[in-house]
Amino acid sequence: MSHSLRSFLLPQAITVLGASRRRGTLGGELFHNLINCGFPGPIYPVNPNAEAVHGVAAYPDLLAVPGPVELAVVAVPAAGVVAAAEQCERKRVRALLVISAGFAEAGYPERQRALVEVCRRSGMRLIGPNCLGIVNTDPDSPLNATFAPRTPPPGNIGFLSQSGALGLAIIEYAQRLELGLSSFVSVGNKADVSSNDLLEYWEADAATSVILLYLESFGNPRKFARLAPRVARRKPIVAVKSGRSGAGARATASHTGALLAASDAVVEALFRQAGVIRTDTLEELFDVAMVLANQPLARGRRVGILSNAGGPGILCADACEAAGLSVPLLPQATQRRLREILGPNAGVANPVDMIASASPENYRRVIGALGESGACDALVAIFVPPLVTGGEEVAQAIGEGAAGLPAELPAVAVFMSSQGMPAELAGRGLAANSPPGARAGAAAARPRLRVPAFTFPEAAARALARVADYAEWREQPAEEPVRPCGIARERAAAILAAAEARAAEWLTADDLRELLACYGLTLPWQAVARTGDDAAQLAAQQEGALALKGLAPGATHKSDLGLVKLGLAGAGAVRQAAGEMAERAHQGGLELTGFLVQAMAEPGVEMMGGFVQDPIFGPVLVCGLGGKAVELLRDISLRLAPIGARDAAAMVRALRTFPLLTGFRGAPPVDLAALEDALVRLGALAADFPAIVEMDCNPIVVHTRGASIVDARARLRKSAGGEGRPAAAERYDVPVASG
Repeated sequence: MSHSLRSFLLPQAITVLGASRRRGTLGGELFHNLINCGFPGPIYPVNPNAEAVHGVAAYPDLLAVPGPVELAVVAVPAAGVVAAAEQCERKRVRALLVISAGFAEAGYPERQRALVEVCRRSGMRLIGPNCLGIVNTDPDSPLNATFAPRTPPPGNIGFLSQSGALGLAIIEYAQRLELGLSSFVSVGNKADVSSNDLLEYWEADAATSVILLYLESFGNPRKFARLAPRVARRKPIVAVKSGRSGAGARATASHTGALLAASDAVVEALFRQAGVIRTDTLEELFDVAMVLANQPLARGRRVGILSNAGGPGILCADACEAAGLSVPLLPQATQRRLREILGPNAGVANPVDMIASASPENYRRVIGALGESGACDALVAIFVPPLVTGGEEVAQAIGEGAAGLPAELPAVAVFMSSQGMPAELAGRGLAANSPPGARAGAAAARPRLRVPAFTFPEAAARALARVADYAEWREQPAEEPVRPCGIARERAAAILAAAEARAAEWLTADDLRELLACYGLTLPWQAVARTGDDAAQLAAQQEGALALKGLAPGATHKSDLGLVKLGLAGAGAVRQAAGEMAERAHQGGLELTGFLVQAMAEPGVEMMGGFVQDPIFGPVLVCGLGGKAVELLRDISLRLAPIGARDAAAMVRALRTFPLLTGFRGAPPVDLAALEDALVRLGALAADFPAIVEMDCNPIVVHTRGASIVDARARLRKSAGGEGRPAAAERYDVPVASG
């Protein structure tokens, strides 16, 4: 797959269909950029109304071009694109780049389908339609097949943009920052080539070491979930994903569904599992890219801060702590050395306040002292221009100091000035010149690097935190989901097939108990009674406190409807509670079909677990604080199922309420391993049976030893018409149970 993209970025010969003699038009700017970028191969303009385009002989149609063509760039009106693609098919073109708009994005999906059909039958790959184009900065084969007025500088970043208009701004901003790109691809409507294809290409591309993505949608997120972790182990992936609003919310009935609807929490979970660095804004994307492209990955989260003003140093320290970094107290030996450098009035604990009189030499020496302290995993050098010190000299000193740091220690600069940045900070970076013949090894001086420069300390702290999170993820060994032991999948399939044969939408209490047991998940003792008297008889046979729950079609949040009573002792209390529930149900227009009598669970912490089958992303597992307040507090964490033990542990520890599980305010700690095992088993169930569209286990009471699912509900996908029995039997490949 990645080999086919070489025809786009490293073609031997190019044609432009719709090349124009007029500058300011798409066809004119495209051809002008191709001619002026230094592309070494032939470029054939196709224009039936011109003998030459920008001094190059033109051809009336593609079939008149004398030589072979590997890449065709199409900039003709949308109505003529399919015919142009058919010419490319006859010419045996391998790659088709369609700049033209007027396809699915404009309400013409049939036109886009026709274009894709031509490409598929001929074996051509397609980028676009409705895109800005592509750029390759390879010095041996430069390519600029865009209509952008600027060209990004060469570098080590591969950049994908789904938005063509935004791509124009991206290229201009990258040039202003001197952020070097290896290649840039605007994918437009993604009718064929997508982010997954580009990830595979850049994974194998020696010129690319960092990958940036601007995404508006996912074509195949399940493939992305498999591919991105592999790529991210070698090369960082930074992404901005737009579309965080709830405009596309689904109607859901369970707690789990309500928590996941109207949010992009699933995208967040996908990126987290895949090791993708997600940023909130394009500006932050560039900030993180500047660090990744020019500095090593930090080996920890400890930050050393030096500044010639106390306030910015404190702001930076606060921002670091808020982002999950630490600002440790420096060792006494380092503090004594800093005192010798800076004098008695400086603050040397960390942040290091060098005071306003700090000289360029102070910056150089303090950076060296912090680098040798062993107490810092990253450095932030802040400069606020005073009256006595020139910014140019300080910029040079920061660059020289950073050049002498250990190879694994990243450094960034913050230059706070209303007058703008000095020349040494052009492109938001300081040139760090390493001495000739620098030694190799962990403590060696680094090669020539650019020290990323920020305008404010908070941005520097956020960028370092994103990179630190990624570095931690990359240090962890890859984990494949492990199937839990003791699963009776065939029995579970039979239960679900029988339920679908009855055209059931929600599983009954008995079905749920049996289904969960098939996956090693247990509920307390329970039994279903048809009437209040039957419930009282069941209660008379049990010891200890009981819970009573009314069963009614459509009553998913029973406690809100008064259909749950807890801590009942004896048959009389159960009979009375059943009567009260029946009255409440009648007043609310519900018809009770029975009662669930259940043993009260042991004391513990109420959590919840569940999943939904997302139509795009597949099974999504959720864990959070349980009980009535689950949707109010929305303290949840997500993963795409199935998961392994490490992901389950990470889900639990990501919760704000995690301290409740570890012995909050003198309470005994509960069995984390039991909760994590339950999540792994729920994930396996979700992955095994996509027909369970929602499952909600709330609460899961986690005890000092073990965990109990106290209440659960599960909804099945509706059958696509007709009787349910044959469809259910066929889906699960098991006999349909009778009754």
